[in-house]
Amino acid sequence: MKILHVEEHGVSLEEVHEVTRFHAKILHPKFSVISLILRLLSWNVDVHCELMLYLTVKKETLIPRLYLFPSNPGQIQAVEQQESKFQGSSRIPISRPEQSFKLNSSFRLNIPCSTAINPPRIHLIHRDTTPSFFKAVVKMTGIDIEMELFSDDERTVWKEIVSRDEYVSDTRSTTLTLPGIPAEEFLKKHRAILIQGVKNPMPIADDLSSKSMIGDEEYSRIKAETTEQDRMRELLNAVLPKGPEVTGACLKALIEHEHHLVKYLSESST
Repeated sequence: MKILHVEEHGVSLEEVHEVTRFHAKILHPKFSVISLILRLLSWNVDVHCELMLYLTVKKETLIPRLYLFPSNPGQIQAVEQQESKFQGSSRIPISRPEQSFKLNSSFRLNIPCSTAINPPRIHLIHRDTTPSFFKAVVKMTGIDIEMELFSDDERTVWKEIVSRDEYVSDTRSTTLTLPGIPAEEFLKKHRAILIQGVKNPMPIADDLSSKSMIGDEEYSRIKAETTEQDRMRELLNAVLPKGPEVTGACLKALIEHEHHLVKYLSESST
């Protein structure tokens, strides 16, 4: 005989060890008394929550998994045990929201560079199983990952930027050989990723300007842009029409200032 234990977001079966006329005894319940009491009081309970981020890198795809649950050492352990079964999973240290939240409130995750995030929302509830998590798909690696968590009323309650240096292994040697394709072809092929992935284009523009590879007016247009993406786009617009000498100098500057990104793109091209 088993007892069906129904929760708001799932069910579980409890093994019955002894049955009397009025009672059923469960020697090893999967649910906790504390958890049951908190659920009964959940409409008026404020709790602090935990956020645990794990990343898996698969060639050109990055898969973040963000767990959200009320602070509970047992749940932290449950997450660690589950993630140990995922090949290539690594935990990334992140901050957690300092304010408390109402149990049963829901949250939405936004990652601007992602192509999918599931589920759309997660409810902050006590669970007797492994906590729920957001799973995202990012179709590029070697970039910084911006994350933002929104509450029921669409207020931002948490923000984080995960630097690519935190999840890209540093296997840097003293030099990195240029990709086995012409610099112009490399820049054109990876234009979209370079625009999104280059942290700071200005040191690259400075190098090219100091060698008279780009003119003062072109440099000014690059500097005048208000986002790093637009600056990199303007930089490539200035460089690509100028031929192999300038595109080669641009790629060398990229290797110096954006080593991890160029390394990733070089390896993905082979």
